[in-house]
Amino acid sequence: MTFLSPERLWLLSLAPLLAAAYVLMQLRRRQHTVRFTNLALLAQVAPRRPGWRRHVAAALFLIMIVLMMIGFARPASSVKVPRDRATIMVAVDVSLSMMARDVAPSRFDAAKNAAKTFIRELPSRFNVGVVSFAGNANLVAAPTADRDAAIASLDQLVLAKRTAIGEAVFTSLQGVRTFDAQASQDPPPAHIVLLSDGDNTTGRTVQEAIDASRAAHVPVSTIAFGTPYGTVDIEGETTSVSVNKETLKTLADSTQGKAYEAADAGQLDEVYANIGSSLGFTTEHRDIAARYTGLALLFALAAGGASLAWFSRLP
Repeated sequence: MTFLSPERLWLLSLAPLLAAAYVLMQLRRRQHTVRFTNLALLAQVAPRRPGWRRHVAAALFLIMIVLMMIGFARPASSVKVPRDRATIMVAVDVSLSMMARDVAPSRFDAAKNAAKTFIRELPSRFNVGVVSFAGNANLVAAPTADRDAAIASLDQLVLAKRTAIGEAVFTSLQGVRTFDAQASQDPPPAHIVLLSDGDNTTGRTVQEAIDASRAAHVPVSTIAFGTPYGTVDIEGETTSVSVNKETLKTLADSTQGKAYEAADAGQLDEVYANIGSSLGFTTEHRDIAARYTGLALLFALAAGGASLAWFSRLP
């Protein structure tokens, strides 16, 4: 068992203080009784009552308080929930060449919009992760069933120099291999979708990426953004940035993926059509505070009932 608000458990430290205060009051009461030396008169003024009964209601009341304190800290039980491990990795090119506006509103914005649409339309059984790549590649959103988190990561992307397509594939494969505790030995079925304008200018080669993908049995589908007429202004100079569709098509064809262009990116449902399933489990924490509240209520009723039955009053 765990607690969703563990900082509230400090209240439990008050329970021993309440118990100690009760014991102290009982000792003081006994001392006052002993000081009353006229025992015959004492028997008439304060008739003898069963001593243990008066402690029962107090004990039940104290247990009720403890249960309420535990419930206030929101106890939760750990439950294993079945979860499909199938994973889609979306790799987005953030190199400066993606600033080109030969694809409206720009290659970069078009790629982000296509990625968001693809993620939103993924069937719920799939997990999705996001990788960005320029001079190197970074896992910006680990594989998750949370679509909002994956889409939000796309809005944080920033353009940078150079393009490392090979590194993007390797980082995506690493994201798959770290999906859960068993992924290093038993990776989930996966597919990589890479959105780029096609040039690999740094890092490991596209051929190395192809070899790694084939060894991992993870297809790479590509979406090419751009035309032969794209240009960008970098540090005051206009540079031609023609799209390299051949590189992207080679990467896709060699890994049993599909090569798309921005115009037909809507056909991406083919990407996940043939991905298999692999059942795993995720641990969820379910709030069980209601159980402790219910138990506290039962002890409160027991304390009140005992006090009414024996002393004709509530504790």
